[in-house]
Amino acid sequence: MYNASKVQGSKMSTQVQALYDFTGEPGTTEMSITSGEILTLINTDIGEGWWEGRNSRGETGLFPAAYVRKVTPDESAPTKMAPPAPRYDQAADDWGDHQYSAGDNNYQRAASHDEGWDDDWEDDTYSEIGPGPQQSKQAVNQPLTPLPGMPISDLNHQMDDNSSTFGSSVGTVRKNKFAPSSKVSGESYLLGTLNVEVPDADKIYIEQEGDAYIWSPIPQPYNVTVASPKKESKFKGIKSFIAYQLTPSFNNIQVSRRYKHFDWLHERLQEKFTLIPIPPLPDKQISGRYDEQLIERRRVQLQEFVDWMCKHPVLSRSEVWQHFLTCTDEKRWKAGKRQAERDNLLGLNYCISLVVPEKALLQSQVDHITEQCHIFMNSMDSSVKSLTNMCIAQTKRFQGPYKSDCQKVGEAFYNLGNALSLDEGTIVSTSKLTSAIKMAGGAYIEIGRMYEEQPKYDFEPLGDKFHLYKGIVGSFPDVLANHKAAVQKKKECERLRAENKMEREQLNEVFRRNNVISYALLAEINHFKSERTVDLNATMQKFLKQQITFYKKIVDKLETTLQQFQE
Repeated sequence: MYNASKVQGSKMSTQVQALYDFTGEPGTTEMSITSGEILTLINTDIGEGWWEGRNSRGETGLFPAAYVRKVTPDESAPTKMAPPAPRYDQAADDWGDHQYSAGDNNYQRAASHDEGWDDDWEDDTYSEIGPGPQQSKQAVNQPLTPLPGMPISDLNHQMDDNSSTFGSSVGTVRKNKFAPSSKVSGESYLLGTLNVEVPDADKIYIEQEGDAYIWSPIPQPYNVTVASPKKESKFKGIKSFIAYQLTPSFNNIQVSRRYKHFDWLHERLQEKFTLIPIPPLPDKQISGRYDEQLIERRRVQLQEFVDWMCKHPVLSRSEVWQHFLTCTDEKRWKAGKRQAERDNLLGLNYCISLVVPEKALLQSQVDHITEQCHIFMNSMDSSVKSLTNMCIAQTKRFQGPYKSDCQKVGEAFYNLGNALSLDEGTIVSTSKLTSAIKMAGGAYIEIGRMYEEQPKYDFEPLGDKFHLYKGIVGSFPDVLANHKAAVQKKKECERLRAENKMEREQLNEVFRRNNVISYALLAEINHFKSERTVDLNATMQKFLKQQITFYKKIVDKLETTLQQFQE
């Protein structure tokens, strides 16, 4: 157990009552507690939302501070009803001031315990590395200079440079699905008040290919493998987590990353690329976080995330992604982390990095394409969810009823063989028949085991692939909403020009930049279309090949059994 005498902290005889049940992780210093149980506090300076205490049996250990309440001296038998159990992210999030809503299913169990939100590279919080969430907004969102004659209310009433920076969804969770956004990030770019020089090496080009517009292809394609997940710990075993090893093909230098690093990266990408849907991460887990099968499923889904990033012409070149893939030095990691969190080219502001064809797009054509995309994404969203649920249901059936039914058939045949064996002393020998029937029983029992194992080869990989598409498709409505808000701002500027409140040159600049935004949207729509065509074709081939192999094995086993009756 944890030795309190070795920890600097307050020692006391204060008693607390457990509000909720908590099951400690076996093999660690965590202690299980039961709702209503009275504990004696030993130390409250453990940090990260954990306290140390002793139960009535004299056992000592750590438990979440948010799961208990202090007992006042005049209380003899506290009976106060406990509020809904808090999640660990509220009790022990040491990465910032985020407080996730109770409806956020992906944060039911906090990463300080599940994945370890304390970082063995940087334990600094936002207050230590720079401005906090609200300060960051103020630092990036300096008041925009209104154009001559433009009412300030017209300039600022609808948009905010970084409206979604810290208040947006976290990880894979998106908000306002299929609802237009009331704000758009990057207004300073659209109105021409953003003065940032982008080096030529960092510029992204959009090219015309036939009648379509596409991102300029990746100059030097590469891939990244996610492998060797292993359980690690820190603080003398108080914290444990799973680390994944990432190896980029362009340098073959391995880096170790935890889920919390991926989650931090995902937030940065969502802030910066509001016209590009960011692939989702695996969901956070409530229990079984160190189960080997679960860890492998998470690794596979992280590999799907990484593969999509590597194949995207824009995301694969982004500075924060390259930093994530290559940094192995603590000081460089912190510096890059701070730089990414202070990036002012977020949202539509990133469009200043884009170089597009000079041809102006027809707004009617753009509107038609975006409307078609919206209809398609609506339908795709429903079908992807349905397919994902099907994979889950089939996995359960294969490992449950299908396995059970086959084994029941096998046991019935095997019992028949046992019954026949009792009559082996008769004049007509049935030993060969008995053996064959028992073999048939064994074959069906083995087929049951095959059913149990099969989902990891077909339905689980298929589900992992459509987990990726569910996240991407679910993000597209926000992308379309951001574009729609930019178009709406352009219309407002046209109205201002009609009222002689804006110069013609300024309106032309708004038109030009709105054109850039439209080019970026069209390029992303075409990228998703081309990628899904190749990706889904390969996915279906793999799935059907596994299905064919599986049922061939069943046929082979039954044919082998049949031969026993024909000899």
